[in-house]
Amino acid sequence: MAHQAPHSGTERDDHLRRSGINLRPANLLLLIPLIGTLFPMFYNRDSPRLGGMPFFYWYQLVWIPISVTLTLVVYRATRGDR
Repeated sequence: MAHQAPHSGTERDDHLRRSGINLRPANLLLLIPLIGTLFPMFYNRDSPRLGGMPFFYWYQLVWIPISVTLTLVVYRATRGDR
């Protein structure tokens, strides 16, 4: 049996590109909102209140513009990859 040479970096990159996996560091920014809202036990409380709204609610609402901004940053950083 012939031994196959390991994939070169470009072959691996081509395979990942074809499979739809993008491992650019900018994509890791998308994990920030996920981690920030993944564990409700850390923000499941009433105070501090903001405009009478319990912390539990306004904390999650604050993540909406943060998520949109990070998504825009990642989009602009990776749009040349297509």
